[in-house]
Amino acid sequence: MNLSVEDPPAGSRALSGTPSRIVDIDALRAVALLLILVVNIAYFADGYSFQLVPDPAHDSWGDQAVRWLIEMLFAMKAYLLFSFLFGYSFTLQLDSAARRGVDPVPRFRRRMAGLFVLGILHAVLLFQGDILTAYALLGLVLLAMRNVRVGTALRAAVLLTGGIGFVLALAATGGTELVTDPAAALAAGQRSTEALQGGLGSLIAEHVRQLPAMLGALLVQGPLALSAFLFGYVAGRRRLLTDVGGHRQLLRRVQRVGYPVGLAGAVIFASGGGTANLTGLTAGVLTAPLLAAAYAATLLQFFQTDRGRRVVAVLAPAGRMSLSNYLGQSLLCVLVFTGVGLGLAGAVAPLAVVFIAVAIYCVQLAVSAAWMARFRYGPMEWLLRAWTEQRWPRLRTGSPA
Repeated sequence: MNLSVEDPPAGSRALSGTPSRIVDIDALRAVALLLILVVNIAYFADGYSFQLVPDPAHDSWGDQAVRWLIEMLFAMKAYLLFSFLFGYSFTLQLDSAARRGVDPVPRFRRRMAGLFVLGILHAVLLFQGDILTAYALLGLVLLAMRNVRVGTALRAAVLLTGGIGFVLALAATGGTELVTDPAAALAAGQRSTEALQGGLGSLIAEHVRQLPAMLGALLVQGPLALSAFLFGYVAGRRRLLTDVGGHRQLLRRVQRVGYPVGLAGAVIFASGGGTANLTGLTAGVLTAPLLAAAYAATLLQFFQTDRGRRVVAVLAPAGRMSLSNYLGQSLLCVLVFTGVGLGLAGAVAPLAVVFIAVAIYCVQLAVSAAWMARFRYGPMEWLLRAWTEQRWPRLRTGSPA
């Protein structure tokens, strides 16, 4: 998979001169990969983040400022951007199936089944904050809605976001707290950090222990991801990304609304404690989609410039093998922070953690460019495609699929 549903041969053709919209989508996906890494790496760096409390060893004003900026700018926005692209690419797959006169349903179901298995393995072995399992299940919902009208999909997306926001607001006004005992949360964070510093057995046991809490988090994250799927579905049906120039006025309206409203909500979200506080979380749920949309609108317009096209050429290979890179990020973080590798969990300040994320991403950009120059698919994309199509596709560039 790309965390999209459209297998690229499309992506490979784009690099040799086919429509720039294909590589624009790949480049957007690559940007989302970076933002996701910057957010997720905190959960590898110590065991406190999953307990919704800061590491007391790294709680200076500078550490707090770094965490605040990440919460404001990236938390909840990165995976929404990814989810939007998933929904958009779903429409590309439907169009491709229609052109070839084949039924997309069996193939898509197999793909989601394979994605679900990969997600379970990812959650247990590498990162309990996995999103692939949720994508696999929600992808089946999207499949069931494949024939709905654009207006219906748009209303459903808005109602999902508004509904989650309303429920969270009710919980907040009722005095519900997500961290009911800060001292107990700090103690749990210390135990989790020590578990991360252990070997593979300790790491797996900690991941399994945290899975129920992550399932609870998906009660909010899941509906928002489905909402973003539907927004992407609407954009795909409207061919929004096939003609960026023709939709420039719409994209600018998205920026004019998305930045002021989205940033205002992001400030409330971050200042209110991020995902640890229901009031802040409510503001984040209701405004993060607008800020994510503004980011996408800005990037798409930038990609049309001469400088932007050069940036796209650098980013697109990483976006084409986004599943491999998403799983690779987790593997590299495990090797850096846990006892399986360097064992740096709890020992690195937030700013240094961000620099490590950027370094990992730069390595992935270089590896992706080298890999995609030789092969049609990323390694995990190739395996998932083989399962989906029930055959071994040709891997090397220039070979028939």
